Amino acid sequence: MPPRRPDPQRLRAALDAQRAALGQDPWPGSGEPAVLGRELAFAVLGALEAGAEPPREAIRAATTHLLGLLAADAPGRAVEVRVPPYAAVQCIAGPRHTRGTPPNVVETDPVTWVRLALGRLSWAQAREAGLVSASGPRADLSAQLPLLRGTTSASASLD
Repeated sequence: MPPRRPDPQRLRAALDAQRAALGQDPWPGSGEPAVLGRELAFAVLGALEAGAEPPREAIRAATTHLLGLLAADAPGRAVEVRVPPYAAVQCIAGPRHTRGTPPNVVETDPVTWVRLALGRLSWAQAREAGLVSASGPRADLSAQLPLLRGTTSASASLD
């Protein structure tokens, strides 16, 4: 099953909510889902790094966007990556599972996932701190992370 296509209106609403929470004006840029998703992910990271709690819809949309990037960058069905309560994807080439609990599972919380996906936390650091549960011989995402690097205009003023 292919991943769901992101809804640009939902991404923009989440991005504008996050920007408002950070005291910024609504997003003036592109309405392209990839751009909105990137801006949203870095805006959520900016809030986290400032010690603020992102709006629920913003962290949900950032989480699902970043999981979608992982599934696109590492296609396959050998590993299931779960970020409850928001989403899960299957990724990485190898034997796929079809029923029951998959043999390769990664699970973490949304805040840790955003930090991992954006390079603010390494796979090794997250594992060492017990922030990620990974089981199975293929459940190591260190080669796939981070998914995005740098900052964007949404977070540049926070750095």
